[in-house]
Amino acid sequence: WLVIAVGLVRAYLAKGSYHSLYYSIEKPLKFFQTGALLEILHCAFGIVPSSVVLTAFQVMSRVFLTWAVTHSVKEVQNEDSVLLFVVAWTITEIIRYSFYTFSLLNHLPYLIKWARYTLFIVLYPMGVSGELLTIYAALPFVRQSGLYSISLPNKYNFSFDYYTFLILVMISYIPIFPQLYFHMLHQRRKVLSHTDEHKKSE
Repeated sequence: WLVIAVGLVRAYLAKGSYHSLYYSIEKPLKFFQTGALLEILHCAFGIVPSSVVLTAFQVMSRVFLTWAVTHSVKEVQNEDSVLLFVVAWTITEIIRYSFYTFSLLNHLPYLIKWARYTLFIVLYPMGVSGELLTIYAALPFVRQSGLYSISLPNKYNFSFDYYTFLILVMISYIPIFPQLYFHMLHQRRKVLSHTDEHKKSE
């Protein structure tokens, strides 16, 4: 994720504009975000004490955005909303993996812990906004091209409308996003209040 961050900064400095920076980090983004699927297995096998369901939703939604929307609908790759979620993901992951690394080394700076449980307040809505705006921008092109849609009649007697599916995906954010957001707020109160109490006791 640091590679992606450096790539974004270098491309911005070279172009002097934040537009169309996606192309400068497209390959590493696809590689690292797809590799995050391993996190679901880590939770399932108990290597990491995190919820399999929450982790699966977060990872799969990002993989879906990366491949099934941004990669598949070339027209949205120029949208500023793509940069919005890429920046949010990148900052979030750099902080999160730094948190894990220092925790494993038993030397976790308070600043990283604070950032891990505070910056999401802005980054999470920023990422979700970018994701939803990108899906919305993709809808007309999906409808026009019939991307990934299966129409009747066919030998399987089955139909699938990818356009409608994307709309349902957007609607699913309404009940799921608040649950994940308030879960993180709860974790923030628990972790940071525990840290403050520990500091006072010292």
